[in-house]
Amino acid sequence: MSNRRSRQSSSASRISDDQMIDLVSKLRQFLPEIHERRRSDKVSASKVLQETCNYIRKLHREVDNLSDRLSQLLDSVDEDSPEAAVIRSLLM
Repeated sequence: MSNRRSRQSSSASRISDDQMIDLVSKLRQFLPEIHERRRSDKVSASKVLQETCNYIRKLHREVDNLSDRLSQLLDSVDEDSPEAAVIRSLLM
């Protein structure tokens, strides 16, 4: 019984080729390096997914760096100042 359920949920969660093409096309729009290429340049789905992962990692590093900089800035201002309140709200 559990095998039947597993197969049913597995087939229900599969996406069609058209859906995959649409999703990869949407991802291309968010990737600066790929989006800047001409539309006629073919980029494989695996390349788009690889670039997406790289871009997400880059964004995570940027967020970490900005958090570190905000923390350092917070350490350098008066704890009760309006600037400190703004920095704390950005860190939340």
